[in-house]
Amino acid sequence: MLPDGTIWLGNRSITKPALGEDAQRAAAGLRALGIGGGDVVAVFMRNDFPFPTAVTAANLAGAYATPINWHLRGDEVSAILADCRAAALVIQADLLPVVEGHVPEGTRLIVAETPVEVAAAYGQAATPVPDGFLNWQALIDDNAPLADPVTGRFTMIYTSGTTAQPKGVTRAVTDPAMLALGGRYAAEMFGLRHGMSAALTGPVYHSATYSYMTSSLRLEGDMTLMPRFDAAELLRLIELRGLSHMHMVPTMFTRLLRLPEEVRSRHDLSSLEHIIHGAAPCPPEVKRAMIEWWGPVIWEYYGSTEASISTIIGSQDWLERPGSVGPLFEGRDVEIRNEGGDALPMGEQGEIFIKLTDNTAFTYRNRPDLDPETQGGVWFSNGDVGYFDEDGFLYLCDRAKDMIISGGVNIFPSEIEAVIIGHPQVRDCAVFGIPDPEYGEAIAAAVEADGDVTSEAIQALVTEKLARYKAPRVVEFHDSLPREDSGKIFKRKLRDPFWEGQARKI
Repeated sequence: MLPDGTIWLGNRSITKPALGEDAQRAAAGLRALGIGGGDVVAVFMRNDFPFPTAVTAANLAGAYATPINWHLRGDEVSAILADCRAAALVIQADLLPVVEGHVPEGTRLIVAETPVEVAAAYGQAATPVPDGFLNWQALIDDNAPLADPVTGRFTMIYTSGTTAQPKGVTRAVTDPAMLALGGRYAAEMFGLRHGMSAALTGPVYHSATYSYMTSSLRLEGDMTLMPRFDAAELLRLIELRGLSHMHMVPTMFTRLLRLPEEVRSRHDLSSLEHIIHGAAPCPPEVKRAMIEWWGPVIWEYYGSTEASISTIIGSQDWLERPGSVGPLFEGRDVEIRNEGGDALPMGEQGEIFIKLTDNTAFTYRNRPDLDPETQGGVWFSNGDVGYFDEDGFLYLCDRAKDMIISGGVNIFPSEIEAVIIGHPQVRDCAVFGIPDPEYGEAIAAAVEADGDVTSEAIQALVTEKLARYKAPRVVEFHDSLPREDSGKIFKRKLRDPFWEGQARKI
């Protein structure tokens, strides 16, 4: 049973104990379908009551819970479902067309209605569960609470991490002492406490928001689900619900700061206590403006799905050291290394390596070849470059790998390039990140083409094959792309002009 508290979605609410009972009933329903220990229950939906219910139910049944980014399309979804061998997919009704024809044989579809609060946030009508599908609510209503629930951590988040091929990050820690330690660390990292009023401002499929949600569920206090981030609506909810704790990303700060002054000053924000952000670098001018507005309640962390959170910094320390992501969190060990793997002294830039502990060790689903690189005591890298100052504060400088981070989402150029090169008139292309004041980075494509190919045609092709956010914002056409002697496209020559005058490549 979950602790006391209320979960809000618009004007509807459910108590945490009631959601916990629904999860126990749904867990019994999953067991009745033959889903249990070691199986996977994937969840493909927006922020809604069934999301925390479904992942909790999967865990109670002994299955892994695997949230999937609902922006993904067709083949992108089927690749994850096939890799994790999902026994079931819990999905909102309006998202069914997205996965039609892409659900592997053996994966049961369990459909939840799309309620008016979620539908309205996306400009559409509420969608009931179509006839002929297994109904999520019926799975709850038709079963008594599970008599023998499993206790443990059974979550598998898919991350692109450092490669374009999504990999399932699996942790199955069941030792009570390790679980208690992990729970304490999570609460401390996010600054959570009993009696708080937390808000989920971002999509819960994201690993950080997911961890924030599950950590909040374990504590007494209220929780508000935003089906879609809206800056003005967040200010209203802060006053209405007395929100005290939130996880955010820099894009949200930018949208808040763009609100008219009369909107920004309309609401009482005095309840704010601990706002933590991560997922992408925050432009210093944006962060400074937020601290001036909301006060010294803003914290930042550096971490990853694989290695968890490594550093945390509060407002005052950040104001004294702009651009830093903080000192090491308790029990964390980080080294800066050169290309030869040697540790570098403070002040020197190099690749950031994090030492995995027994509590952060993991395995990649179906990748036994990588398992020796993911265990306790192993040094793990996300491909970031940074340095420590003399006081032990970490600064990020760049990324060693060619990944783009836009709005906190990892995007890999090779995946987009493979789609663009499929256009019959395209000879070659290069995709890279360029600065964007709202998202941190936007996607640009440099294209060599024969004939009359338009930017719109390239963008439409990418949107047809991949998630919409992977479509390049800027498309440039070149007679000939710059190349190294080996024939490889010299991306830096294409990218550098966009970054001139930037303090760093964020």
